[in-house]
Amino acid sequence: MAWHEEPLIGFDLETTGTDPATARIVTAAVLETKDGETVRGRHWLADPGVPIPGEAAAIHGITSERAAAAGRPAAEVAEEIADALTGHWALGLPVVAYNASFDLSLLAAELHRHGLRPLRDRLLDAGGTGGVDGTGVGPVVDPYTIDRAVDRYRKGRRTLEAVCREYGVVLDEAHEAGADALAAVRVARAIAGRYPRVAGADLAGLHRDQIRWYAEWAAGYQAWLRRQGDAGAVVERGWPLR
Repeated sequence: MAWHEEPLIGFDLETTGTDPATARIVTAAVLETKDGETVRGRHWLADPGVPIPGEAAAIHGITSERAAAAGRPAAEVAEEIADALTGHWALGLPVVAYNASFDLSLLAAELHRHGLRPLRDRLLDAGGTGGVDGTGVGPVVDPYTIDRAVDRYRKGRRTLEAVCREYGVVLDEAHEAGADALAAVRVARAIAGRYPRVAGADLAGLHRDQIRWYAEWAAGYQAWLRRQGDAGAVVERGWPLR
């Protein structure tokens, strides 16, 4: 069967901000799915240890007070998420995340912040081979990156909500980690259903394609920013880790 017809692992983080180097995990979900439906899921609420800005709370609905009262220590949450993901990778299962370079880079930063083992070490310990090409992660499927590559000139936004509409995926609770993780899986399946070259790729090859596609997009976006007058603009080109 094609990769999108096999079990897929949905992953999403909701956070304190938009910079993966400094933002903290607030909520997270890792879902085991088959045929676009959740078979089993794990969900986390963390106390990030820093105030949750009002603009972030307005998006995902978690306030500093709620996180402090009901959230678990951030280090424990990061540890469990990392072990969950690397356990699935060790079995050869792909992790699907919308804008994966944000979520995975933020998770890697949290592990480093709390003095915890990096993803690559965990993957090796779990019996994996060190990820795709020894990168420490993977395979990863990022509908955000794939959609930009296969439908490059489509006008409009590329938010998860907008791309769900494009592919006919229902997203009932945007910015709830479980809902976003499942929507990412369903969008990935829909893209594969529309584009045979995506469906026909093997997972390692698709992972490598996304590395290239993301770098090409970043280079183009950086050039555009500089043409608009931001001479010092730099857009990170790393995927799925920056």
